[in-house]
Amino acid sequence: MKIKLYFRLCRVFFHLLTGLSACAFVFPWASHRLRDRVTQSWSRRLVGICGVTVMPSTGVPALAHAMVVANHVSWLDIFVINALYPCRFVAKSEIREWPVLGWLADKAGTVFLARGNRRDLRQIFKGLVLKLEQGERVAFFPEGTTAQQGSLMPFHANLFEAAVDAKVMVQPYAVCYMDDTQRLLHPSIEFIGDMTFAQSMVAILSGPPVFARLVCSAPINAAGAHRRDVCAAAHAAVGAALSQEIVGR
Repeated sequence: MKIKLYFRLCRVFFHLLTGLSACAFVFPWASHRLRDRVTQSWSRRLVGICGVTVMPSTGVPALAHAMVVANHVSWLDIFVINALYPCRFVAKSEIREWPVLGWLADKAGTVFLARGNRRDLRQIFKGLVLKLEQGERVAFFPEGTTAQQGSLMPFHANLFEAAVDAKVMVQPYAVCYMDDTQRLLHPSIEFIGDMTFAQSMVAILSGPPVFARLVCSAPINAAGAHRRDVCAAAHAAVGAALSQEIVGR
């Protein structure tokens, strides 16, 4: 078991080096489309090394231009979503401190949000509106932190205002991780409480295969709506998708 873990850790390390190289030598001059392709390919490879099989998404087709909101289970969420539909992410500032992966997320265009910092929120809000108006797919986790699999915490409505101002669709995604039977929630994915990033990484790398499933719900038109109404509709959509995905299996 330890040999398998060390081997996977080495593969992750060398894959991180390829990510560092891409950020240093490709991203500075790459077009938005090329960055998306590189991010998608690199994310697919990373989750594969971690023993995660990303299944084709279900539900409705994913929009190329939208604000994406999803439930938050693990640090894997960003890379699972990017493996299918590359996004410009908004994430909590703690992620920036993760070894190497935090730096890579930064260079890949992730926007980091410090909790309780109103000035930071206003600046990020303006940037999100601009990115949405430029036709990018922007994503964030409105729960604000990771939750236990199978549960869904309340959504924070603040960042939904960016979709309202940019007059774009909001598309809810539901993410869940199944075991090798694809019928039960995976036991090694939990990333809650006092668990560190390193502990989570070891649990996933040393655990059994993981099957990541993504459900895309019907888009919500934010143009002319109130952010709280859009937030409530997105929360209901993600909750319904999770219930259908988990109970249905």
